[in-house]
Amino acid sequence: MQLVVARVGRAHGIKGEVTVEVRTDEPELRLAPGAVLATDPASAGPLTIETGRVHSGRLLLRFAGVRDRNGAEALRNTLLIADVDPDEAPEDPDEYYDHQLMDLDVVLKDGTEVGRLTEISHLPSQDLFVVERPDGTEVLIPFVEEIVVEIDLKEQRAVIDPPPGLIDDRAEVASSRDADIGSAGSSGPSGSSGGADA
Repeated sequence: MQLVVARVGRAHGIKGEVTVEVRTDEPELRLAPGAVLATDPASAGPLTIETGRVHSGRLLLRFAGVRDRNGAEALRNTLLIADVDPDEAPEDPDEYYDHQLMDLDVVLKDGTEVGRLTEISHLPSQDLFVVERPDGTEVLIPFVEEIVVEIDLKEQRAVIDPPPGLIDDRAEVASSRDADIGSAGSSGPSGSSGGADA
């Protein structure tokens, strides 16, 4: 199985180093010197990592055969792809590779269907599950233990316990009821639900 583990960024310096946007939880394994990676576009590779170092919080890589800034710039936006055994799992039992989670059925604690996990968005603050609902709409679920309470790979499902307003319109219903009553405080509930949708 092939997994995208990084995207090449800007050239760094004049000796062929590049910055990379890491897309793996195990850069020390996937992006180690000596690793041979396929690329997208395929014409850019395969690339063999010659050196790697961290500079100002960013990973810098140099590839075999790339010796100057022009060669490094030519690789910009190239995706780096590693071959991974589909049965391989992270050492920590509470961690998962993206491919293990794709297409899981997402359900509430009572078994109510929410949808199917179609994508995982890796943000600096947290990861988000992108879940496609039966009606074709999408909902974003923060991948935090307070909300995603169980991952069952054997049953191919993720059990969630979302706060009110995250996956349904309970908060909107409450705010429209407040508006009907003419309550001056109606912006409170709708304001708090907006934060949960972000």
